[in-house]
Amino acid sequence: MKLINTLLVLTVSSVIALSAQARDKRDYHEMVYEQGCKTCHDQGMKAFPSDNSCLQCHDMAEVAELTKREGHEAKQNPHDSMHYGQEAPCMECHGEHTKKQAICMDCHNFDYPKFK
Repeated sequence: MKLINTLLVLTVSSVIALSAQARDKRDYHEMVYEQGCKTCHDQGMKAFPSDNSCLQCHDMAEVAELTKREGHEAKQNPHDSMHYGQEAPCMECHGEHTKKQAICMDCHNFDYPKFK
C-alpha cells in the first residue's frame, strides 16, 4: 500500500511538474492545461498530438495567412510552403514541452522571428 501511495504521489508530481514546465514555456496554450493533457494528447500520453488535435483550435488557412510573407520572402511561409503546402505535420516544428525548430531550418536559414 505504501508503494502504491508513493507511486501515486510521484505520478501526480510528475504531471504537475510537466504542466508547470509547459505553462512556463507556452503561455498562449494555458487555457487548455486546465482541461487536462488528453485535450491535446489524443493518441495517448507517450505520443505527440495528432494534427487533428491541433486543428481543433487552429485553422490552417488562417495560420498560413498570418505567416504569409511579401517580396523576396513570399515563398518562405512555413504554413504554406513550396515543399509541403499546408500539409506539414504540426509536431515537426512545434513542441509544447520541448523547444523545437522549424523543419525548414534543416536545409534553409530563413529567419522566423515569431517562431513559437
